[in-house]
This record gives sequence, C-alpha cells and structure tokens, in this order.
Amino acid sequence: MSSLPDPSQPLAEEFRRHLDVFYARLKLAPPYDSVEKAVRVLIAAVRVLPEEERRRLLADPVARWELFRQAFERSGLAKKHRGIIAGLARNRAAVDLPADYDHFLNLFV
Repeated sequence: MSSLPDPSQPLAEEFRRHLDVFYARLKLAPPYDSVEKAVRVLIAAVRVLPEEERRRLLADPVARWELFRQAFERSGLAKKHRGIIAGLARNRAAVDLPADYDHFLNLFV
C-alpha cells in the first residue's frame, strides 16, 4: 500500500489553473473538451508513476511543468488555436505570460 496520498487531484487542479491563465492571457476561449482531455491525460500519467516519482513531482516545480507540457501535447491542446498561438508565440515579448508558460508556447513555434 502506498504511503503517499494520490497527488493526481492537486496536480490536476494546478494544471487546470495554469491552462486557465494561459488562455485568458492570450485572450482565447479555451477548447473545453481538449482541456478536459488534457486533465485526464495528466491524471492517468500521475497515477502510473512510482511513489518516488510522485513525491518528486510534488516537490519539484520544474518536473511538474514538464509533466504539464507532456499532458498539453499528448492531449492535442497544442493543435488547437495553432495558427493564432503560433503568431503570438513568435512575439514572445508581447505575450503577458510568466516564463514558465514557455513550456506550452514552445509547442507552437
């Protein structure tokens, strides 16, 4: 039996908040079905990880952003609004997003 509580829900909530910020700052309506799919992809990925890796995710923001990027890409979110976001990503200085969001933006360039 695992001694670590299931971290998939808090990670899913954090991921969803980042997606909300991402689309709001880009002034785009989030593709809701794809956002829900991305959250499901993330939860599934976390649940199959060994306990040591789940523990690391909770403590390491860099590892969490990598997981978020993978879920973003695998769910197909990187294909939605592709032309619009690619154009915005090319002018990174004009995008009102913290640098961590480059994990998502870089999938469009």
